[in-house]
Amino acid sequence: IKAKGKIKVYSGGYEIQEPLEYAENGTYQRYQGYEQLNTSASDVLTSAKYEWKQIALHVTASGRELRMNSGKEAMMNLVKARKNNAMHTAANNMSVDVYSDGSLSNQIGGLSNLLQTNGQGTVGGIDASAFTFWRNQFREMTGTNTAASPSAANAATMKADMNALWLSTVRGKDKPNLIVATHDLYSLYELGEQQLQRYSDGELAKAGFETIKYKSADMVFDDNTNFGTTDEKAYFLNTDYLYLVQHKEAQWTADDEKTPVNQDAVVIPMYWMGNMITTNRARQGILFDAA
Repeated sequence: IKAKGKIKVYSGGYEIQEPLEYAENGTYQRYQGYEQLNTSASDVLTSAKYEWKQIALHVTASGRELRMNSGKEAMMNLVKARKNNAMHTAANNMSVDVYSDGSLSNQIGGLSNLLQTNGQGTVGGIDASAFTFWRNQFREMTGTNTAASPSAANAATMKADMNALWLSTVRGKDKPNLIVATHDLYSLYELGEQQLQRYSDGELAKAGFETIKYKSADMVFDDNTNFGTTDEKAYFLNTDYLYLVQHKEAQWTADDEKTPVNQDAVVIPMYWMGNMITTNRARQGILFDAA
């Protein structure tokens, strides 16, 4: 998302409102001569609305630590170390939230919210049961997935399921460019491709992800996809329609240093405010193997 410039900065608003990119113009019409043309409005809904979510993080130092590091160089090292730790903490926890269903208190709506295993749900204020264009694509892998009869998936059946899901997400030049898989699904696909040449994306490698190719998309494993779930999933993502929105005044922005009245310490709050959004669910897909 960062590499594709899909982090948006908003200056305010009661909620995050984003125009949809879900359908072609409904007034496309073949006609002859003086035949009456269709000039009616083609959009039923024009935007999705997402709530602002807030996160706070605090960089702290006791008076003892400050006095022990009172020299200029020592203080700079202390501040740098604490800030780096805070940003690593922010990145690790945000990585969990990006895959979440938003069920925790004040949590952003991550991929498990934006893409659901039945394609339904109310996302961005739009009920997919009422508006079919807002349903994401989905496919359950081969097998009955019960204790008595576990999933019959193997490398061959998985590829067949992936092919079917892929086709449902493609429209013209629009197609998934990133597949993020849980441990077992990534391993199963990799096993089936072991005898073939595999390609790695240099930019994703720099970000710490080992990638293999599925068609034109990069496929990566991220441990956080398994967070809080026993289901195995692979998200087929068209990142042209995925965004991380944040407020311009809360982008892990540091507030003024504060001194507690009952502690010998200083506290520097850092704030983030935003949400993860999509403008086109129909171009996204989820392959899953229910536990």
